[in-house]
Amino acid sequence: MKQWILGATLATFTASVAHAGDIGVTISHSDSNLAVLVQGMKDEAAKVKQPLQIEFAEGDVNKQLSQVQNFIAAGVDAIIVNTVETSATPAMTKMAADAGIPLVYVNNTPSDVKELGPKAAFVGSDEYVAGTLQAKEVCRVLKESGKTKDAGILIIQGILANETAVLRSKAIHDVAAAPDCNFMKIIDEQSANWDPVKAQDLMTNWITAGYKPAAVLANNDEMALGAVNSLKAAGWDTKDVVIAGVDATQEALHYMQNGDLAVTVFQDALGQGAGSVDAAIKLAKGEKVESPMWIPYELVNPANVAQYLKKN
Repeated sequence: MKQWILGATLATFTASVAHAGDIGVTISHSDSNLAVLVQGMKDEAAKVKQPLQIEFAEGDVNKQLSQVQNFIAAGVDAIIVNTVETSATPAMTKMAADAGIPLVYVNNTPSDVKELGPKAAFVGSDEYVAGTLQAKEVCRVLKESGKTKDAGILIIQGILANETAVLRSKAIHDVAAAPDCNFMKIIDEQSANWDPVKAQDLMTNWITAGYKPAAVLANNDEMALGAVNSLKAAGWDTKDVVIAGVDATQEALHYMQNGDLAVTVFQDALGQGAGSVDAAIKLAKGEKVESPMWIPYELVNPANVAQYLKKN
C-alpha cells in the first residue's frame, strides 16, 4: 500500500522537465513518514494553486545533487530539499545561491543550517530533542520495570552521513551518561540506513551473537518495527524488551496499541511539509522567513497513543 501511495504521488507531481513557475522538490527516499511529508506539501500547494514538481532521490546523494542542478537549469521559482546526506547541503546551498534561486530544506537538518543566507531556510524539528525524549522515556520505563542494573541497550542508526541519525544517536548517548539513567549500558550500535528490512536483519544478527538487550532504540519507527519483527521471529516476547522509535507513523502506533512498541516520538510531518511550501513561496516573493523554523516533537507512549492516531 505504501508503494502505491508513493507511486501515485510521483505520477501526479513529477514531469520529466520542470518549467518556470514551479517549485522543485527533491525527497531523499520513499517511506511512510516521508509520504506524510509529501502529503503536507500537496495540501499546502493546493490551497494556493502552486505547481510542484516532486522527485525522489532513492537514497542516492549524487542523484539528488543532479536533481537540484536540473531544477536550477529549468528556472524554477524555488527549490525544496529533503536531503539524503546532510553533509552534502553546503554544495546545494551554494548552487542555489549562485543561481539566485530560493532554497528550503525540510525535515533533515542541513549541516550548514547556521550559514544558509537570506534566500534559504530550514523547516523541521530538533533531532537532538527527539533522541532525548525517546531515551528518557526508555529510561523511565526500564526503571518502572525494575531493570536498573546494567540494562543493555542496542541502537539502530539511520544513515550516518545524515545529521538526523547523528543527533538522535548522540542524544541517546548523553541520556545514558547522565546520573539518572547511567544504568543503561550501550552494547552496540549500527546503521540500518532507515530501512526496516535491514534493521530486521541487524537485530537477527545481534540475537544470533547472543545479545540480550533490555531495550532497543531505533532512529526511526520503520527500523524499530524491523527489530520487533526480528524479535518475534526469534520467539521473544516483545513485552520483555523496550522497543523505541521516532516519527509516530500510523503503522508504529498500531504496533504500540498491540503492545509491541513502547515508545515513539511524534514528528509533525504534515506541518513540516506545509511549512516548507509556505516558506518557499514567501522566499520566491522576496519576503523574509524565520529560519530555522522549529516544529516541536512530542513524546508518544501507550498512555497517550490514542491522541495521535489521526495526526499523521
